[in-house]
Amino acid sequence: MAFRPELRPLNPGVAARDDAGLGCAPIGNLFAPVADADAVDTVHAALARDVRFFDTAPLYGSGESERKLGLALRGVPRDDYVIATKVGRVLVDAAGRPVAGAASGHDSVVDLSRDGVRRSLDGSLARLGVDRVDVLHLHDPLDIEAAFATALPALVELRDEGVVRAISVGLGRLDPLERYVAEAPLDVVMEAGRLTLLDRTALDRLLPTAAARSIGVLAAAVFNSGILVDPVGSPFFEYKPAPPALRERAERLQAVCASYGVRLADAAVQFPLRHGADAVVVGARTPAEVDAFVDGLDAALPAALWDALDAEAA
Repeated sequence: MAFRPELRPLNPGVAARDDAGLGCAPIGNLFAPVADADAVDTVHAALARDVRFFDTAPLYGSGESERKLGLALRGVPRDDYVIATKVGRVLVDAAGRPVAGAASGHDSVVDLSRDGVRRSLDGSLARLGVDRVDVLHLHDPLDIEAAFATALPALVELRDEGVVRAISVGLGRLDPLERYVAEAPLDVVMEAGRLTLLDRTALDRLLPTAAARSIGVLAAAVFNSGILVDPVGSPFFEYKPAPPALRERAERLQAVCASYGVRLADAAVQFPLRHGADAVVVGARTPAEVDAFVDGLDAALPAALWDALDAEAA
């Protein structure tokens, strides 16, 4: 499966990968502060490795991720990179009032109204310093009826106006995501954590419908919050300590990879691409993490490894 040519996440005229996106939540101070200069270095490291697709959101650092990404991309020709951001929440200040213009916020609140979608995007464009985004995700819309009634029609309007090139829904829960993929007028969908070595549920429940409707698939959270990088040193699943049984499974997968001389993280980052995802989005806060991500995508992994990992997952 592949994106339709006009909706590929990376412009074909630019020397860029079409299988990788940099997730920008970490530079928005996820778990730890990231200085502006360090965020810029991380984004520039991605550009140097031909990663030109950047995924951000107002939720990440209440606008700080978008601001820092915009700072890092200042001076880079707009047609040389692709930005995805998200709507469905609006930023508010410490008193709960919506922030204006390019300001970052103190928090965010769910808002699936047409006005909320447009105000959210206007703020994103101001923080990013651009006049358009390429992919606009509806961010974790758990109120399905409200999303279909107001938010999705607003996304379609923005696509028709040319303010965005593609519209999407991003979710980590399959039940609502399945309905969006089956019924919504989407170009792209971002699944988070359901197409991984540990959780393969999207394989049968999501990918066939997406393929039938020509909806591109972006795979995020491919490490399931860290356990598929280091199940001993970082045994976190869905941002919480992993249950013992899940940790044991991850350690067995790591042992299988080690028997082939392969890093578990490298297999984890390639897994979605082997099963129909169009691109993998991985977050990074340092240039070293960018390099590890891209090196993992490019690692030559033996075919027998995949058979062994499938057998372990059965």
